[in-house]
Amino acid sequence: MGSRGLLTGLLGLGTGSGLTFYLLTKLSSKQTPELNTATVVSNIKGEHLVSAKINPNGFFKYGFPGPKHDLQNRGEFISCYDRQTRNPYWVLEHMTPESLSMRNADRKNSYFKEDEAIPDTFRAMLKDYFRSGYDRGHLAAAADAKFSQEAMDNTFYLTNMCPQVGQGFNRDYWAHLEFFCRDLTKKYGSVRVLTGPLYLPKKDPTDGKYRVSYEVVGNPPNIAVPTHFFKLIVTEKPLIGSNTDTISVAAFVLPNEPISNETKLTDFEIPVDALERSTGLELLRAYPTNKKKALCKEVNCQIVVRDFSKKAFKSGNKQMLPTTATKK
Repeated sequence: MGSRGLLTGLLGLGTGSGLTFYLLTKLSSKQTPELNTATVVSNIKGEHLVSAKINPNGFFKYGFPGPKHDLQNRGEFISCYDRQTRNPYWVLEHMTPESLSMRNADRKNSYFKEDEAIPDTFRAMLKDYFRSGYDRGHLAAAADAKFSQEAMDNTFYLTNMCPQVGQGFNRDYWAHLEFFCRDLTKKYGSVRVLTGPLYLPKKDPTDGKYRVSYEVVGNPPNIAVPTHFFKLIVTEKPLIGSNTDTISVAAFVLPNEPISNETKLTDFEIPVDALERSTGLELLRAYPTNKKKALCKEVNCQIVVRDFSKKAFKSGNKQMLPTTATKK
Protein backbone atom coordinates (compact mmCIF):
# COMPACT_ATOMS: atom_id res chain seq x y z
CA MET A 1 0.00 0.00 0.00
CA GLY A 2 1.44 3.38 -1.02
CA SER A 3 1.89 6.17 1.49
CA ARG A 4 -1.06 8.15 0.11
CA GLY A 5 -3.23 5.03 0.13
CA LEU A 6 -2.20 4.27 3.68
CA LEU A 7 -3.11 7.74 4.90
CA THR A 8 -6.41 7.77 3.05
CA GLY A 9 -7.29 4.37 4.43
CA LEU A 10 -6.45 5.28 8.01
CA LEU A 11 -8.45 8.48 7.88
CA GLY A 12 -11.44 6.81 6.28
CA LEU A 13 -11.48 4.05 8.85
CA GLY A 14 -12.09 6.42 11.72
CA THR A 15 -15.78 6.78 10.96
CA GLY A 16 -18.79 4.57 10.50
CA SER A 17 -18.58 0.85 9.95
CA GLY A 18 -15.10 1.17 8.49
CA LEU A 19 -13.78 1.61 12.01
CA THR A 20 -13.39 -2.16 12.35
CA PHE A 21 -10.65 -2.07 9.72
CA TYR A 22 -8.61 0.30 11.80
CA LEU A 23 -9.14 -1.11 15.25
CA LEU A 24 -6.62 -3.49 16.69
CA THR A 25 -7.35 -5.64 19.71
CA LYS A 26 -7.22 -3.26 22.67
CA LEU A 27 -4.95 -4.07 25.54
CA SER A 28 -6.67 -3.57 28.86
CA SER A 29 -5.15 -0.65 30.78
CA LYS A 30 -7.52 -1.18 33.69
CA GLN A 31 -6.19 -4.56 34.80
CA THR A 32 -3.04 -4.87 36.86
CA PRO A 33 -1.04 -7.95 37.92
CA GLU A 34 -1.56 -7.02 41.57
CA LEU A 35 -5.34 -7.21 41.27
CA ASN A 36 -7.22 -7.08 44.54
CA THR A 37 -9.91 -9.70 43.99
CA ALA A 38 -12.19 -7.84 46.40
CA THR A 39 -12.47 -5.09 43.78
CA VAL A 40 -13.79 -7.44 41.10
CA VAL A 41 -17.47 -6.82 41.68
CA SER A 42 -20.25 -8.60 39.83
CA ASN A 43 -23.35 -6.76 38.64
CA ILE A 44 -25.44 -9.85 39.37
CA LYS A 45 -27.35 -9.86 42.62
CA GLY A 46 -25.55 -11.74 45.38
CA GLU A 47 -28.36 -14.17 46.11
CA HIS A 48 -28.27 -15.39 42.51
CA LEU A 49 -24.53 -16.11 42.75
CA VAL A 50 -25.04 -18.01 46.00
CA SER A 51 -27.81 -20.17 44.61
CA ALA A 52 -25.85 -20.86 41.43
CA LYS A 53 -22.78 -21.76 43.53
CA ILE A 54 -20.37 -19.87 41.27
CA ASN A 55 -17.43 -17.63 42.12
CA PRO A 56 -15.16 -16.70 39.18
CA ASN A 57 -12.93 -14.78 41.59
CA GLY A 58 -11.83 -18.10 43.05
CA PHE A 59 -9.50 -18.60 40.09
CA PHE A 60 -7.25 -15.81 41.35
CA LYS A 61 -6.03 -17.95 44.24
CA TYR A 62 -3.88 -19.65 41.61
CA GLY A 63 -2.49 -16.31 40.44
CA PHE A 64 -3.69 -13.43 38.26
CA PRO A 65 -3.25 -14.37 34.57
CA GLY A 66 -2.46 -10.89 33.28
CA PRO A 67 -1.81 -9.13 31.06
CA LYS A 68 1.29 -7.90 32.84
CA HIS A 69 2.96 -4.78 31.52
CA ASP A 70 6.72 -4.76 32.05
CA LEU A 71 7.31 -1.05 32.59
CA GLN A 72 10.95 0.01 32.87
CA ASN A 73 12.62 3.40 33.28
CA ARG A 74 15.91 3.43 31.38
CA GLY A 75 16.81 7.06 32.03
CA GLU A 76 16.57 8.57 28.54
CA PHE A 77 13.48 6.49 27.82
CA ILE A 78 10.71 4.43 29.41
CA SER A 79 9.56 1.18 27.81
CA CYS A 80 6.42 -0.90 28.14
CA TYR A 81 6.91 -4.48 26.94
CA ASP A 82 4.37 -6.81 25.32
CA ARG A 83 5.04 -10.41 26.38
CA GLN A 84 2.85 -11.84 23.63
CA THR A 85 4.59 -10.24 20.64
CA ARG A 86 8.04 -9.98 22.33
CA ASN A 87 8.04 -6.35 21.21
CA PRO A 88 7.44 -3.16 23.14
CA TYR A 89 3.91 -1.80 23.31
CA TRP A 90 5.59 1.58 23.24
CA VAL A 91 8.79 3.42 24.12
CA LEU A 92 8.72 6.99 25.43
CA GLU A 93 11.81 9.20 25.22
CA HIS A 94 12.74 12.77 26.04
CA MET A 95 15.27 14.94 24.23
CA THR A 96 16.53 18.44 25.00
CA PRO A 97 19.13 20.72 23.42
CA GLU A 98 21.32 19.99 26.45
CA SER A 99 21.03 16.18 26.21
CA LEU A 100 21.85 16.13 22.51
CA SER A 101 24.79 18.53 22.83
CA MET A 102 26.63 16.16 25.19
CA ARG A 103 29.04 13.61 23.72
CA ASN A 104 29.87 11.18 26.50
CA ALA A 105 29.09 7.91 24.72
CA ASP A 106 30.37 5.89 21.78
CA ARG A 107 28.06 3.51 19.93
CA LYS A 108 31.00 1.16 19.31
CA ASN A 109 31.01 0.34 23.03
CA SER A 110 27.36 -0.77 23.07
CA TYR A 111 26.12 -4.29 22.34
CA PHE A 112 22.71 -5.80 21.77
CA LYS A 113 21.54 -7.71 24.83
CA GLU A 114 18.58 -9.62 26.16
CA ASP A 115 16.59 -8.07 28.97
CA GLU A 116 16.94 -10.35 31.96
CA ALA A 117 14.19 -8.46 33.78
CA ILE A 118 11.75 -10.31 31.49
CA PRO A 119 11.05 -13.98 32.40
CA ASP A 120 12.68 -16.48 30.04
CA THR A 121 9.31 -17.68 28.76
CA PHE A 122 8.43 -14.24 27.40
CA ARG A 123 11.86 -12.81 26.63
CA ALA A 124 13.06 -11.80 23.17
CA MET A 125 16.33 -13.64 22.49
CA LEU A 126 19.31 -12.66 20.39
CA LYS A 127 19.06 -15.99 18.59
CA ASP A 128 15.52 -15.10 17.48
CA TYR A 129 16.93 -12.42 15.20
CA PHE A 130 19.74 -14.59 13.79
CA ARG A 131 19.28 -14.96 10.03
CA SER A 132 15.77 -13.59 10.34
CA GLY A 133 16.26 -11.15 7.48
CA TYR A 134 15.37 -8.24 9.78
CA ASP A 135 17.35 -5.63 11.68
CA ARG A 136 17.07 -5.27 15.41
CA GLY A 137 15.46 -1.88 15.07
CA HIS A 138 15.77 0.63 17.91
CA LEU A 139 12.60 2.41 18.98
CA ALA A 140 14.54 4.83 21.21
CA ALA A 141 17.52 5.57 18.99
CA ALA A 142 21.05 5.16 20.32
CA ALA A 143 21.93 8.57 18.87
CA ASP A 144 19.36 10.14 21.19
CA ALA A 145 21.33 9.03 24.26
CA LYS A 146 24.88 10.27 23.69
CA PHE A 147 24.89 12.16 26.99
CA SER A 148 25.84 8.96 28.85
CA GLN A 149 27.40 5.62 27.90
CA GLU A 150 25.04 3.88 30.29
CA ALA A 151 22.06 5.60 28.69
CA MET A 152 23.24 4.57 25.24
CA ASP A 153 23.89 1.01 26.40
CA ASN A 154 20.32 0.85 27.68
CA THR A 155 18.97 1.51 24.19
CA PHE A 156 20.45 -1.84 23.12
CA TYR A 157 18.16 -3.97 25.29
CA LEU A 158 15.92 -6.11 23.09
CA THR A 159 12.95 -4.66 24.98
CA ASN A 160 13.72 -1.50 22.96
CA MET A 161 13.78 -3.43 19.68
CA CYS A 162 11.45 -4.64 16.97
CA PRO A 163 12.21 -6.53 13.74
CA GLN A 164 12.56 -3.88 11.05
CA VAL A 165 13.28 -4.12 7.35
CA GLY A 166 16.88 -2.95 7.06
CA GLN A 167 17.71 -1.51 3.66
CA GLY A 168 15.28 1.23 2.74
CA PHE A 169 13.70 1.49 6.17
CA ASN A 170 15.69 1.07 9.42
CA ARG A 171 18.93 2.16 7.78
CA ASP A 172 17.27 4.81 5.64
CA TYR A 173 13.86 6.46 6.01
CA TRP A 174 13.35 5.49 9.66
CA ALA A 175 16.82 6.82 10.51
CA HIS A 176 15.97 10.09 8.76
CA LEU A 177 12.78 10.36 10.83
CA GLU A 178 14.81 9.85 14.01
CA PHE A 179 17.13 12.66 12.91
CA PHE A 180 14.11 14.86 12.24
CA CYS A 181 13.00 14.34 15.86
CA ARG A 182 16.45 15.26 17.19
CA ASP A 183 16.62 18.30 14.93
CA LEU A 184 13.47 19.69 16.54
CA THR A 185 15.58 20.59 19.60
CA LYS A 186 16.92 23.50 17.52
CA LYS A 187 13.48 25.09 17.83
CA TYR A 188 12.12 23.61 21.07
CA GLY A 189 13.59 23.20 24.53
CA SER A 190 11.86 19.85 25.04
CA VAL A 191 10.93 17.08 22.59
CA ARG A 192 9.01 14.00 23.71
CA VAL A 193 8.55 11.05 21.36
CA LEU A 194 6.30 8.00 21.79
CA THR A 195 7.24 5.19 19.40
CA GLY A 196 5.76 1.76 18.91
CA PRO A 197 4.83 -1.08 16.56
CA LEU A 198 1.51 -1.65 14.85
CA TYR A 199 -0.12 -4.72 13.33
CA LEU A 200 -2.62 -3.26 10.86
CA PRO A 201 -5.17 -5.08 8.71
CA LYS A 202 -4.82 -5.53 4.99
CA LYS A 203 -7.50 -6.24 2.42
CA ASP A 204 -7.45 -9.81 1.14
CA PRO A 205 -7.78 -9.66 -2.68
CA THR A 206 -9.46 -13.07 -2.79
CA ASP A 207 -12.56 -12.19 -0.77
CA GLY A 208 -12.27 -8.47 -0.04
CA LYS A 209 -12.18 -8.99 3.73
CA TYR A 210 -9.67 -7.28 6.01
CA ARG A 211 -7.32 -9.41 8.07
CA VAL A 212 -4.33 -8.86 10.31
CA SER A 213 -1.37 -10.92 9.12
CA TYR A 214 2.25 -10.64 10.19
CA GLU A 215 5.38 -12.75 10.15
CA VAL A 216 6.83 -14.27 13.32
CA VAL A 217 10.59 -14.88 13.56
CA GLY A 218 12.76 -16.96 15.87
CA ASN A 219 13.31 -20.62 16.62
CA PRO A 220 10.74 -21.47 17.79
CA PRO A 221 8.87 -18.50 16.27
CA ASN A 222 8.64 -15.93 19.07
CA ILE A 223 8.90 -12.35 17.85
CA ALA A 224 6.14 -10.71 15.80
CA VAL A 225 7.21 -8.59 12.84
CA PRO A 226 5.19 -5.35 12.92
CA THR A 227 3.45 -4.29 9.75
CA HIS A 228 3.88 -0.62 10.67
CA PHE A 229 5.48 1.71 13.21
CA PHE A 230 4.22 4.94 14.72
CA LYS A 231 5.78 8.03 16.23
CA LEU A 232 3.88 10.59 18.26
CA ILE A 233 5.94 13.76 18.62
CA VAL A 234 5.20 16.39 21.26
CA THR A 235 7.30 19.56 21.40
CA GLU A 236 7.37 21.96 24.35
CA LYS A 237 9.06 25.23 25.27
CA PRO A 238 9.65 26.94 21.91
CA LEU A 239 13.02 28.66 21.96
CA ILE A 240 11.58 31.68 20.16
CA GLY A 241 8.39 33.31 21.44
CA SER A 242 6.70 33.65 24.78
CA ASN A 243 3.78 31.22 24.45
CA THR A 244 5.23 28.39 26.55
CA ASP A 245 2.05 26.70 27.79
CA THR A 246 1.12 25.22 24.39
CA ILE A 247 2.44 22.03 22.87
CA SER A 248 2.90 21.16 19.21
CA VAL A 249 1.95 17.66 18.12
CA ALA A 250 2.33 15.37 15.12
CA ALA A 251 1.63 11.65 14.65
CA PHE A 252 3.06 9.47 11.89
CA VAL A 253 2.46 5.85 10.83
CA LEU A 254 5.02 4.25 8.49
CA PRO A 255 4.89 0.80 6.87
CA ASN A 256 7.68 -1.61 7.79
CA GLU A 257 9.03 -1.78 4.26
CA PRO A 258 11.47 0.10 2.04
CA ILE A 259 10.38 3.70 1.58
CA SER A 260 11.75 6.01 -1.08
CA ASN A 261 13.58 8.99 0.32
CA GLU A 262 11.55 11.07 -2.12
CA THR A 263 8.39 10.32 -0.13
CA LYS A 264 7.10 13.27 1.87
CA LEU A 265 6.99 12.74 5.62
CA THR A 266 3.57 14.41 5.70
CA ASP A 267 2.25 11.56 3.54
CA PHE A 268 2.44 9.45 6.72
CA GLU A 269 0.85 11.98 9.07
CA ILE A 270 -2.41 10.94 10.74
CA PRO A 271 -4.66 12.55 13.39
CA VAL A 272 -3.87 11.69 16.99
CA ASP A 273 -7.34 10.24 17.53
CA ALA A 274 -6.77 7.85 14.62
CA LEU A 275 -3.57 6.70 16.29
CA GLU A 276 -5.51 6.17 19.51
CA ARG A 277 -7.98 3.91 17.73
CA SER A 278 -5.24 1.80 16.18
CA THR A 279 -3.20 1.37 19.36
CA GLY A 280 -5.82 1.32 22.10
CA LEU A 281 -3.78 4.02 23.86
CA GLU A 282 -5.18 7.25 25.28
CA LEU A 283 -2.94 10.03 24.03
CA LEU A 284 -2.59 13.57 25.38
CA ARG A 285 -6.10 13.60 26.84
CA ALA A 286 -4.99 15.26 30.06
CA TYR A 287 -3.95 18.41 28.21
CA PRO A 288 -6.47 21.07 27.05
CA THR A 289 -7.36 20.82 23.38
CA ASN A 290 -7.01 24.57 22.89
CA LYS A 291 -3.38 24.35 23.98
CA LYS A 292 -2.42 21.75 21.35
CA LYS A 293 -1.07 22.98 18.04
CA ALA A 294 -0.22 21.19 14.80
CA LEU A 295 3.55 20.70 14.66
CA CYS A 296 3.65 20.49 10.87
CA LYS A 297 2.09 23.95 10.63
CA GLU A 298 4.98 25.35 12.67
CA VAL A 299 7.92 23.49 11.17
CA ASN A 300 8.71 21.88 7.83
CA CYS A 301 7.86 18.23 8.48
CA GLN A 302 10.25 16.75 5.97
CA ILE A 303 13.19 14.39 6.31
CA VAL A 304 16.77 15.32 5.58
CA VAL A 305 18.46 12.49 3.72
CA ARG A 306 21.70 11.46 5.41
CA ASP A 307 23.86 8.37 4.94
CA PHE A 308 23.34 6.04 7.91
CA SER A 309 24.29 2.84 6.10
CA LYS A 310 27.79 2.64 7.57
CA LYS A 311 26.48 3.05 11.10
CA ALA A 312 23.87 0.32 11.03
CA PHE A 313 26.21 -2.51 11.98
CA LYS A 314 28.84 -0.70 14.01
CA SER A 315 27.33 -2.00 17.22
CA GLY A 316 26.99 -5.59 18.29
CA ASN A 317 29.68 -6.88 15.95
CA LYS A 318 30.01 -9.95 18.12
CA GLN A 319 26.40 -10.75 17.27
CA MET A 320 26.22 -9.65 13.66
CA LEU A 321 22.92 -9.55 11.89
CA PRO A 322 22.41 -10.80 8.35
CA THR A 323 23.67 -8.42 5.68
CA THR A 324 20.39 -8.55 3.82
CA ALA A 325 16.91 -7.53 4.77
CA THR A 326 13.87 -9.00 3.09
CA LYS A 327 10.89 -7.08 1.88
CA LYS A 328 7.67 -8.65 3.04
